[in-house]
Amino acid sequence: MDVVWEHREAIALAFAYTVLLFVFAGIGSLIIGTVLTAMRVGPIGVLRWVGTGYVTLVRNTPLLIVIFFFRLAAPKMDLRFDFVDIVVPTAVGDVRINNIFAACTVGLTVYTAAFVCEALRSGVNAVPLGQAEAARAVGMPFTGVMRYIILPQAFRASIPPLANVQIALLKNTTVAGALGVAEAFVRMRGLLNDYATARTAIFITFAVIFVILVEVLSFVAHRFERRVRVA
Repeated sequence: MDVVWEHREAIALAFAYTVLLFVFAGIGSLIIGTVLTAMRVGPIGVLRWVGTGYVTLVRNTPLLIVIFFFRLAAPKMDLRFDFVDIVVPTAVGDVRINNIFAACTVGLTVYTAAFVCEALRSGVNAVPLGQAEAARAVGMPFTGVMRYIILPQAFRASIPPLANVQIALLKNTTVAGALGVAEAFVRMRGLLNDYATARTAIFITFAVIFVILVEVLSFVAHRFERRVRVA
C-alpha cells in the first residue's frame, strides 16, 4: 500500500476525470434519451422510425466503436472538437478538458442515451393510457401531455432502471482510457506497469474506489426513489 499512498494525489486526479466524464455524459444522455422517448411514443411516424432506428443502431454497436467514431471518423466529416480546451479546477487538481475528452464524452452520451430511452419508455408504458386520452380530449397538445402528465410519472417509474443505466455509464468511462484520457483505468495501468510487485494492492484500491462510487450512486437513486414514490 506504500505505492498507493505515495501516488494518492495522482489517483485522486484520475478519478476526478472519471467523475467528470460520468457527470457530463450522464446529463447529456438523460436529455437526449428523454427526447428519443418522446419521439418513439409520439404521433409522428417519421420521428418514431428515427427514434427506433437510433436505438437499434446504437444498442447493437460496441461502445468502443462509438467512441472511436467520434475521435477518428467524425473529424473527417467536419465534426471536430478542437475548440474545446478548458481547465476545470477540482479539489484534487486541475482537470484538462480537451478535444479527446470531448469526443469521449460525446461518444458515451450518444451510447448511453439509447439505454436511457428504453428505460424511460418502459416507464411511459406503465402510465395508464386513459390519462393521456383524457388530456387530449380536453385539448391539451402532445407536448403538454408529455411534459405535465406522462413524463413526470414515467420518471418515477423508471428510477431503478435509470439508476442501472447510470451505474453502467460510470463503469463504461474506463473505455475512454483507450483514447488517452487520463482517467482511473489509465492511471491504474500505469501504476501496474511501474510497480509490478504491488499489483494486488493497486487492483484492490481501484476496485474499492469504484465500488464506493457505485454505492454512492445507488444510495442517491434509492433516496430519490423513496422521495418521489407515489403511494
